[in-house]
Amino acid sequence: MSVRWRAPGRVNLIGEHTDYNAGLALPFALAQGCTATAATADGFAARSAQHGHTVEVDSLGELPDGWVRYVLGPAKVLRDRGHDVPPVRVEIDSDVPVGAGLSSSAAVVCSVTGALSDLLGLDLGADDLLAVSRAAENDVVGAPTGGLDQLASLRSRDGHVLLCDFADLSTEPVPFAPADHGLRVLVVDTRVEHGHVDGEYAARRTSCEEAARRLGVASLRDVTDPGTLDRLDDDVLRRRARHVVTENDRVRAVVDLLRRGDLAATGPLLSSSHASLRDDFEVTVPALDLAAETLVEAGAVGARMTGGGFGGCVIALVPDERVAAATSAVEVAFAAAGLGAPVAFTAHPSAGAHRLS
Repeated sequence: MSVRWRAPGRVNLIGEHTDYNAGLALPFALAQGCTATAATADGFAARSAQHGHTVEVDSLGELPDGWVRYVLGPAKVLRDRGHDVPPVRVEIDSDVPVGAGLSSSAAVVCSVTGALSDLLGLDLGADDLLAVSRAAENDVVGAPTGGLDQLASLRSRDGHVLLCDFADLSTEPVPFAPADHGLRVLVVDTRVEHGHVDGEYAARRTSCEEAARRLGVASLRDVTDPGTLDRLDDDVLRRRARHVVTENDRVRAVVDLLRRGDLAATGPLLSSSHASLRDDFEVTVPALDLAAETLVEAGAVGARMTGGGFGGCVIALVPDERVAAATSAVEVAFAAAGLGAPVAFTAHPSAGAHRLS
């Protein structure tokens, strides 16, 4: 017997670096995703269609570094949580671009977790699926994720963005149909891969925690008045905290506009988010800044980097009639700057993780 699940990658419309600060975010699932096929076997094995080979391991306690940890990590988490996990073979096949900030890794662990839950008859609920997939990335792989990626991959709905509240891990789907308003979400993969970023992510998280400690709050989510940040005498801490506090406000404002059906008015908020990530949180790179600036100049109503930063993708809300011109403008700008050719595609809010067979 084998079980197949598919889990999507994600784009974050707005709400960056807020998840580990108990804040708000507004992602949606991509059509691109990972399909995981799990079956009982004579021994533990992982296969990736993208890597083109199979890795067999003697036990879940001896997983090699690299992609195998993502594929068999959920099995290890389940075993460590007291479930009976017999030898399994897990195969993955993904079309989410790797290193683009589109949560290719979350697509893997979420699809595998769902497949194992059904294969082993565990019937994991929504909270347990989230907990196991997060633990696979955080504890087995050692990736410093805040939960946004797994939450979006597991709970997104077709035609909606997902309002995520990381204070209690609650979610609420919000209708998002840009095509009905003559708009498209254009994703531009700069092809600049995240390099040496784990230390940078850890530094941002530490700064946010220290800012909250100095302000006497449990997390920066508890700061509702940006003026409170004037109490921080360290300029770096003040700017890091300012991004988080104002980003939460921007998420609320975008949700309000979406509910009112004024999608075009969200554009300036997307661009403001990018400026905050560039100037206060300092996680953009020249290619991201160039793409965002060029897209707005070419007619986008707003543009911002998406994902953790230091490479990856920019998203833009672009009128239908400007998509081709905006894409061409970025290609020309990258060539003039001596950068490699970017890859652009339009994204539609898609369904979250689900069983295929």
